[in-house]
Formats: sequence, structure tokens, C-alpha cells
Amino acid sequence: MTWSSWTTTGVFTGRGGVRTDEAGVLSGDLSVHTTWSGREAHVTVQYSGASEWFTVTGSPVHCTSEEGSRLLHQAMVDAVRTGGGATVPRSVPATGER
Repeated sequence: MTWSSWTTTGVFTGRGGVRTDEAGVLSGDLSVHTTWSGREAHVTVQYSGASEWFTVTGSPVHCTSEEGSRLLHQAMVDAVRTGGGATVPRSVPATGER
């Protein structure tokens, strides 16, 4: 089975934070983690330095390429920085595009 993962730490949320399934909206200094399993990508966040991860609302999302999942991870980091109750985009950015 093919898989990859990415983690970006020290992501400060914009006003309105990021929406999670388990804890509602989180804001502040977060880590963003994306795991790709070959068919879909799972996106989670945690308070920096904490141990509990929370599923970002909209995750998992269908994703068939490693590069697409990396672009999704960066799009999610950008969305968390923007805030506004960020959720996982329903479509994965096209390979080679941002």
C-alpha cells in the first residue's frame, strides 16, 4: 500500500480558526497533518505541543495522487492561516497547479 504524510508546525490561525469534527473551532498555534493512503487524504490539526489530533471538517477527501495530496496539505495550511472556520476543500488541487 502506498502512503505519505506531511506535518506543518507553528501555523497560526486567522480569525475564526479551523473547524474540526470533534472539538468545533480551534484557533491559535496549531500543527496541520495530512496523511495520504493512495485513494484519499486525511487532514488533522492539533494545538502545537499537545498530543491529541482533531479531524478537520471535510476530511477525508478523495485524492488519487501523492502530489495532489501534497498540494492539498499546502492548501489546508493556507486555509488555516486565513481562518474563517476553515474546512478541507472538497476538491484536490490539480497536479502542478495552485
